Amino acid sequence: MRLLMCSPEYYGIEYEINPWMSRSRQADARLAREQWNRLHRLLREELAAEVETIAPVQRLPDMVFTANAGLAWNGKFVASNFRHEVRRREAAHYESWFSQQGFDVLRLPEEYYFEGEGDLLKCGDSWFAGYHIRTDILSHQKVAEIIEQEILSLELTNDWFYHLDTCFCPLSFGQAMFYPPAFDSYALKVLENHIPELIPVSAQEAARFACNAVVLDNKIAISDGCPELRQRLESAGFTLFETPLGEFVKAGGSAKCLVLKIG
Repeated sequence: MRLLMCSPEYYGIEYEINPWMSRSRQADARLAREQWNRLHRLLREELAAEVETIAPVQRLPDMVFTANAGLAWNGKFVASNFRHEVRRREAAHYESWFSQQGFDVLRLPEEYYFEGEGDLLKCGDSWFAGYHIRTDILSHQKVAEIIEQEILSLELTNDWFYHLDTCFCPLSFGQAMFYPPAFDSYALKVLENHIPELIPVSAQEAARFACNAVVLDNKIAISDGCPELRQRLESAGFTLFETPLGEFVKAGGSAKCLVLKIG
């Protein structure tokens, strides 16, 4: 697996665009760097991932959350159209990086909000996309046309779980973990109809961003503090590597938010 990360030199809580963020509860810059370094090392050494990095940019504190940059698929990069103005300047830097790497960089029409792999995940042969809070449902069809894949739309209903990757995590073919209260009733039916084994996550561990994990084969990098899920996943044959990511949870992100799959 090839992953893209962005170091947290300029990370901080400079605005409030989700319920986790509060400018009165700032991230500790030194600790955030330590936590990011630990995740970076874990992904390389334990999950054997190849990790690329993009240079951070001043006054773009959320650029560290590379999962939101877009979707990289089969040599194409579909750049994000961020809903919030404060994040839109990130797009040009990601487009430049992917262009330099030889990707065919594609953009959606400006009126379609799309926030990349934060709202679009593949489980087995099926693609699932979240919408309503950040990404527009109309963008799903546009992306589906580009990647020539069917996309199943899931409405997110809880502002605390504003991206799909905060409440849903594919584990293997036909298996995923999810936080049910984050979805509307129809979305739950879609998940049940397409994924044979769904592992529910408790409210307490969902708030620890248990679903925001990085999975490679049977190895999982996950935020610490999820003992119930750990027991269940280990019983299912997975090996978990817990790592503290509390400084990034302050901004509404964790392990998966900090990486974008690029190959």
